[in-house]
Amino acid sequence: MAKKDINEKCISLILGGGVGSRLYPLTKERSKPAVPIGGKYRLIDVPISNCLNSGLRRIFVLTQYNSASLNKHVKNTFNFDRFSSAYVDIMAAEQTKENSNWFQGTADAVRQSLRNIRHDDAEYILILSGDQLYHMDFKDFLGKHIKSKADVSIATIPCHARQASAFGIMKVAASGKIDDFIEKPKPELLDNWKSEVNEELQSQGRHYLASMGIYIFTRKVLEHMLEKYEHTIDFGKEIIPQSLKDNLNVHAYKYDGYWEDVGDIKDYFEANLEMAGDAPRFTLFDADNVVFTRGRMLPPSKLFGVKVIKSLIAEGSLIYADEISNSIIGIRSWIGKGTIIDHCYVIGNDVFPPLKVIMEQKVKNLNGIGENCYIKNAIIDKHVRIGNNCQIVGDESLEDMESDDYCIKKGLIVINKNAIIPPGTKIGLTS
Repeated sequence: MAKKDINEKCISLILGGGVGSRLYPLTKERSKPAVPIGGKYRLIDVPISNCLNSGLRRIFVLTQYNSASLNKHVKNTFNFDRFSSAYVDIMAAEQTKENSNWFQGTADAVRQSLRNIRHDDAEYILILSGDQLYHMDFKDFLGKHIKSKADVSIATIPCHARQASAFGIMKVAASGKIDDFIEKPKPELLDNWKSEVNEELQSQGRHYLASMGIYIFTRKVLEHMLEKYEHTIDFGKEIIPQSLKDNLNVHAYKYDGYWEDVGDIKDYFEANLEMAGDAPRFTLFDADNVVFTRGRMLPPSKLFGVKVIKSLIAEGSLIYADEISNSIIGIRSWIGKGTIIDHCYVIGNDVFPPLKVIMEQKVKNLNGIGENCYIKNAIIDKHVRIGNNCQIVGDESLEDMESDDYCIKKGLIVINKNAIIPPGTKIGLTS
């Protein structure tokens, strides 16, 4: 029998996330990993693409909350040659005779799911989050885990003191071995949590190594830990600290590229708009780090005299607007004449309207944005109808609020999925 490549010794488990309240209302009808990004992708495409680009092709996505659209997207997107051993499978939370509870946390989700992968002979388990933006070579990560003979490896990213209190912080020796761990340390404790980092990071003041919530476990160790500590529900708060108390060989994988946890609506918005900028840290134009998604066979977008500045325009859109700047326009978007879009993410639509409706531009029957509108600092969710002459302007001075059709969070105006905004409506900081 041919010797297995190290990639064939690993299974990837991608956690589908919980309620996602910080991304609300985008998570009102969908899970966090199903939230659209970049005009045509979904967040789940990022970790799956990282796996595929790294040669890891046995992938499970663990789902539970608002999972219908996520399940559909994964099923319709990631299909492989039937003669290949590759797969991306959905593993939904289920009640059993042994356990009647749904997933209670990250560790509990993996514990409940292990019984469904016992047939697989993988020696290593890669555990990922479904709502982060980054490019990473997991093959290198796995290789270093094996070389160091680690029981557990944790991907870490260097950060400043002002960021450290928001993360789990590792104290890492020069060898890469993790000596200690603290969850979200208070500022007055930080002096005791500096790690040995290179001179460049020291000069930048990035003395702290934060957990990225990305783990590799040697399989036997993972199964032992989850069985021994059967009441634990979280990796970061319980399993990882307990691994150190049990004197397991826990190593850090030091990553220093772009990484963003986009679980917060403001971070999500800014990370998306950065993709349309001059030098985005997370780029969609990297042949070595392709972000795979569903192939929709849509026509090219058509623009009618519109001025476009630093923006991404997804396929299948019809845009008559005056100006689109610093924005992302998602698939199958329709924007009427005279409209100005500035610093916005227009997510788009799932289906085309009838051709007659498009040609006659009957906005009352057309999902899209009407004529002579001004929209700034806003997220427009799917299937929204915005009438003519509307003003929708977000600003940090605005107080948070929520209505049936939209909400204001952290100065952003988010128009809810399927909302109908009547002509002449003014929302936010308008004249």
